[in-house]
Amino acid sequence: MELTVGAIIEGKVTGITKFGAFVSLGEGKSGLVHISEISDSFVTDVSQFVSVGDTVRVRILAIDADGKIRLSIKKAVDAPAPSPRPAPRPAAPSPAPSSPTGGTTLDDMLKRFMSESNANQAPSSSRRSGYEKRSAKKPNRRNYDD
Repeated sequence: MELTVGAIIEGKVTGITKFGAFVSLGEGKSGLVHISEISDSFVTDVSQFVSVGDTVRVRILAIDADGKIRLSIKKAVDAPAPSPRPAPRPAAPSPAPSSPTGGTTLDDMLKRFMSESNANQAPSSSRRSGYEKRSAKKPNRRNYDD
């Protein structure tokens, strides 16, 4: 049996490591299914998905020049038929701009926000900044810049 890239064949799991599973392909050939090619979900422990002796379907991903065969279990599964696209929903009607007294246009909302923001800011001229507080001369303390 000739092994070709892209072929889907059955093999038997012969060994499990922390980085994948070795699969016997017959005729004395075996390949590795890397942990990232076991399942579409996240795999932390290969033995939770396959056991030694299990028969698995694998796809041949690559055959290296030195004879190493890379396999995939997740790519051997027939891809599900694409689900039909849902019909596009009709666009929601845009709200009509209300009268200027309603204050719902963007310009009206921005003006209201700016006037409320300016009203909420306290005058800062009577306050000292952090630097001015630290550098002010304090009574009964020695100031070194005198």
